Amino acid sequence: MAGTLAIPRIVIGAATSGAGKTTIAAGLMAALTARGVAVQPFKVGPDFIDPTHHTRCCGRACRNLDPFMMGEDGVRETFARASAGADIAVIEGVMGLHDGVDGTAFGSTAHVARLLEAPVLLAVDAKGASRTVHAVVRGVAGYDPAVRVAGVIFNRIGSARHRELIERGHELPVLGWIPRDDGLDIPSRHLGLSLADELASHDMFGDVVGRHADLDGVIAIAQSAAPLAAPSTVPIPEGDTTIGVALDSAFCFYYADNLDRLRDAGARLIFFSPAADDLPAMDALYIGGGYPELHAVALEDGRARPAIAQAAEDGMPVWGECGGLVYLSQSLEADGRSHRMCGVLPAHSAMTGGIRGLGYVDATCVAGPFSALHGAGFRGHEFHYSTCSPDADARYALGLSRGRGLGDGRDGLFEHATIAGYTHAYFSDRFCSAFVAAARTYARR
Repeated sequence: MAGTLAIPRIVIGAATSGAGKTTIAAGLMAALTARGVAVQPFKVGPDFIDPTHHTRCCGRACRNLDPFMMGEDGVRETFARASAGADIAVIEGVMGLHDGVDGTAFGSTAHVARLLEAPVLLAVDAKGASRTVHAVVRGVAGYDPAVRVAGVIFNRIGSARHRELIERGHELPVLGWIPRDDGLDIPSRHLGLSLADELASHDMFGDVVGRHADLDGVIAIAQSAAPLAAPSTVPIPEGDTTIGVALDSAFCFYYADNLDRLRDAGARLIFFSPAADDLPAMDALYIGGGYPELHAVALEDGRARPAIAQAAEDGMPVWGECGGLVYLSQSLEADGRSHRMCGVLPAHSAMTGGIRGLGYVDATCVAGPFSALHGAGFRGHEFHYSTCSPDADARYALGLSRGRGLGDGRDGLFEHATIAGYTHAYFSDRFCSAFVAAARTYARR
């Protein structure tokens, strides 16, 4: 039976990427958490990296909210389920406030704000401007009347004089004046920002934002959001089959909803490091994306590598995504040398100097070892700096109507009961049921 969810919530948006959304969102999360407030973090879009920072700041798993991959009902359901027990939800947006799929509003930060009836706090980069920032605020805030921009935080304020010039013309409530400080910028590399565990501390975000933002004002705006209709929750049953999940610095890109849905389908999840651990006893294996190229030597030398190859040859179900595809291939060319990988799939991988695939994916399972998935469609995202060259007789499980994948409208190499491709899938209930059922079948052999 559905009910209502009366949780204070606020969306952190901006006019463009690079305005400081992640720093301000993480700073608000950390500052509120330091006050003893239970903060549930969210990230609009398919990103894996920003959520690592939010999770570390809040001590609660950050969830993605992506209408393209999840559907509008899926956004509401994930928001309601993840917010249970929290005092406030802080949602970091993506790109510019109104930037959606293919130049539309669909999938934008504004779209999610409308779905959740959440007020928006606009992060504005004030570097190199004064009065002009108000033109930016007025334009962004007034573009869609259905989106309520309730306040502004000005970022990269250079001096007291700079603040004074801006203060003369603001129209919306100003909830913060964050000083320019290069030390607050999160370092970047290929695939985006550095991961949370690669930074010494996140305390500085909370300290700076806590000192220069009106936290009580932010809470008051969040509390102005009306209650939402919320679906009822069903207790997750105890898992009756074991799925191993590769989780370490090499493989760290997972949607929290995917893990929950596997549990809902009856899986017990165990986590291990392919670079450092022996392969645990399991009935199926899920290898997500990440940075195998940064840990190629450890992966090559790891005891799990030959064990995974043997388990796959024995018919254990395996699902791999992006970095998982690279690891399951024959070899990886990185840093001027070739590294031996698991050798499960008939393909060779190599790192490149630029992006080789970026964007949303529409996929249909057209072949492969899991017959229950044949004909099933799902959506996901790809972002990779590598190429994977399959053998001429390689077989493909996925047909793509959108996305690059492995090329020619195909993705998802398969061999034995292993499927791996460049697509980071957002799992459907049908996928999870089929994968868990395959694991049960393997366990009963």
